[in-house]
Amino acid sequence: MTWLVYALLSAATAALVAIFGKIGLKDIDANTATAARSVIMAVFLLVVVAVQGKFSQLGEIVSHRKALAFIGLSGVAGALSWLFYFLALKYGKVAQVGPIDKLSVVIAVVLALLFLGEKITLLNGIGVVLIAAGAILSALK
Repeated sequence: MTWLVYALLSAATAALVAIFGKIGLKDIDANTATAARSVIMAVFLLVVVAVQGKFSQLGEIVSHRKALAFIGLSGVAGALSWLFYFLALKYGKVAQVGPIDKLSVVIAVVLALLFLGEKITLLNGIGVVLIAAGAILSALK
């Protein structure tokens, strides 16, 4: 049940990214804004790790080459996602960009099925199809 609390908090704070980002992008270059956001996030997260007393564990990640490689790839994918997201927000409406961005849920499930061997139930599959349909319908003008 803890995962659900964190997932809901993730959704709520992600919604704020869209709102604050759209307001902040009014007269600003999207890529420069994304870079500034990334620096702020990095500093914030380093403070969180330090306050938790886990700063020394950063070295542990570096010593695990495979983990570091995949965390690095995740970071590149995340950075590209933010670049494209802020560009989309710059030129589109939050009410359209937000739902299309959530197609990442559908893509993640498909990739998890293909590459991680995860299984989903029929009910889960129906939910994923509904997410895709909802995202597409929400983005229509």
